[in-house]
Amino acid sequence: MSEESPDGGRFEDEGAQALPEYAERVLDVAELIPPGRVMTYGDVAEWLEEGGPRQVGRVMALYGGAVPWWRVVRADGVLLPGHEQRALGHYRAEGTPLKQASRAAGGHLPRIDMRRARWDGGERAEGHT
Repeated sequence: MSEESPDGGRFEDEGAQALPEYAERVLDVAELIPPGRVMTYGDVAEWLEEGGPRQVGRVMALYGGAVPWWRVVRADGVLLPGHEQRALGHYRAEGTPLKQASRAAGGHLPRIDMRRARWDGGERAEGHT
């Protein structure tokens, strides 16, 4: 049940505002990825042993702003549409391996060099389920 706030709006129940458990787990993995490294949406799902690339992508789209979202990427290394310049700034600052775009590529944006930048998650974090 919701309560009325002082400004006439509504407060939602605490449970309604809580981050879904799966989303928390996805965001925890994003925070584990070292600077200069990336995991694909599918890598994150595989590491969690739950969901798939689309579910991870949805979590990142809805809740990923508070974590290093640029470290969870498409498997082809293409920069996130609409966020290319922001992501590119992060990649350059962190030294993430990039492949320069060919002149034929639209926009001439580099891609992530997945062979060199991909992180396998190393050893599972202690206490991870």
